[in-house]
Amino acid sequence: MPDLSTIGYEGTTLDAVLTTLKDAKVGLLIDVRAVPQSRKPGFSKRQLAAALDENGIAYVHLQGLGTPKPGRDAVRAGHPERMEPIFRHHMTSDKAQAELAQAKILARERSCCLLCFEKDHTSCHRRFVAEMISAETGQTVVHLNVP
Repeated sequence: MPDLSTIGYEGTTLDAVLTTLKDAKVGLLIDVRAVPQSRKPGFSKRQLAAALDENGIAYVHLQGLGTPKPGRDAVRAGHPERMEPIFRHHMTSDKAQAELAQAKILARERSCCLLCFEKDHTSCHRRFVAEMISAETGQTVVHLNVP
């Protein structure tokens, strides 16, 4: 079974992310942002999906695996520890559970990478999503670092 990876694009470029994904042999990028828009060039949903497609990497956005606004606000305010309980409660919702089940299926099929903004996975919800997937699939989680 392939590894499950995660990546953040804070402080980097689209080209650097694409190179990192290709080097890691990622077949599918799972966008776990609640709001798949970005002020960083190339990271809004349509542009990102198109760039990934040009590089042979599939794209899916699973909005239900994103952090709700109160959790995002806590991180922005410098309190990432407040995000975890908010996110974990959110993950009990029907939509989040359905999309988590979908992510587990996808992760078993090919090499997947979870994408969110934060460079440091320890201050991002994507590590919790990766742990939830890995708990069932047994996959090793690799947090990719973009140069």
